[in-house]
Amino acid sequence: MPRDVRPDRPPTIRTVAARAGVSKSLVSLVLKNSPHVSDERRSAVLAAMAELGYRPDPIARSLTERRTRTIGVVVDDLANPWYVGLLQGLRPVLHEHGLRPLLADGRTEPDAVEALSDLRVDGMVVVGTATPTAIVQARSVSAALPIVVAGTREPLLSTVDLVANDDDAGARAATRHLIGLGHRRIAHVAGEGEVGRIRLAGYEGEMARAGLTARSVPGDWTEATGHARAREILVGPDRPTAVLAANDLSAIGVLTAADELGLDVPGDLSIVGYDDTFFARMQRLSLSTIDPRTVEIGRAAGEVLTGRLDGDAATPTMRLLAPRLVVRRSTGPVPV
Repeated sequence: MPRDVRPDRPPTIRTVAARAGVSKSLVSLVLKNSPHVSDERRSAVLAAMAELGYRPDPIARSLTERRTRTIGVVVDDLANPWYVGLLQGLRPVLHEHGLRPLLADGRTEPDAVEALSDLRVDGMVVVGTATPTAIVQARSVSAALPIVVAGTREPLLSTVDLVANDDDAGARAATRHLIGLGHRRIAHVAGEGEVGRIRLAGYEGEMARAGLTARSVPGDWTEATGHARAREILVGPDRPTAVLAANDLSAIGVLTAADELGLDVPGDLSIVGYDDTFFARMQRLSLSTIDPRTVEIGRAAGEVLTGRLDGDAATPTMRLLAPRLVVRRSTGPVPV
């Protein structure tokens, strides 16, 4: 057995180096995936690690590199399936760079940004509509570590990068789709925050462009509120023949209300959502919606953040991805 290799102790870089017949510094280069190592020596080190069952000590590594190799991810609402798609895009990019996400719910943990910063994360991704507290914390924390805001339009801070879809373009595309089907009484169940405001403005802009009267009611992105608002507006002789909901969850609430009121979808009422979540694609619902390219937003956010960690010092930017309309069975021609 090589010197310094003892079966009663966990293997270390020293014992791996002894088994492979190389220096400790060369083992360190292999662990860092350095290109300055020959294939022969790399293979010898990896074989020694496998034989000894060596696993790098993350604490020692973080002390050496002055990095924890963790990324804080603050999610506004874990109950909303939209976030699942964004995380599906973000996580692989982080893993490819040897980074682990630490997830926190910003809605139930108001100090999530500050708490993750205290854990010495290397960077942070704030996903979804941020609370006022999170915005204040992000402004403070962004001076010490890179932050990317993903999938929303707030906070707009000069020190953070932002990656989202073009909410104005998406709302306009959905409204034009309904107008193109002959609908003239089109209502909108709005959302909260900056994203809700932008989508409302896009809807109102297209309605005004077509010479139509906009009618919006406030919402909060939830199915329950979408249902309650729809019960209010889907009555009377001048009820809407179409509804644009701020997101798919709100649209599900509108669908439920329409069913309770005996309205056929899309024969009596056309409905469009926003987000193209998994249940919008279910055959029984078949919801027309806007695909904001959520997975791509997550991937882009990860790429921007890892670029910052690798030394990209360019001025923080806002990147908007173009959404697309997805037409399914919940929309049809205006009733005659």
